[in-house]
Amino acid sequence: MISADLGQQLESFVSKMVESGRYNSKSEVLREGVRLVQDREARLAALDAALARGLADADAGRTQPADAVFDRLEAKYRAMLRDPE
Repeated sequence: MISADLGQQLESFVSKMVESGRYNSKSEVLREGVRLVQDREARLAALDAALARGLADADAGRTQPADAVFDRLEAKYRAMLRDPE
């Protein structure tokens, strides 16, 4: 069992969520909050891993000139505007 001091502002918010009928209990509000934090942390970890891969690629010289990448993307999106599926 976890006991937490949320402070007046968060305690009031949690109570309002229950009173509104959106949640059945304070515990349900807190579980949802923890799930959201868990999801955000997973997304941040994935972003950190992607950045590390990108930096490793750059350090190893596995890069392309920005002009070539931008030209390719510009051509791709111009084609999409001409021929929307």
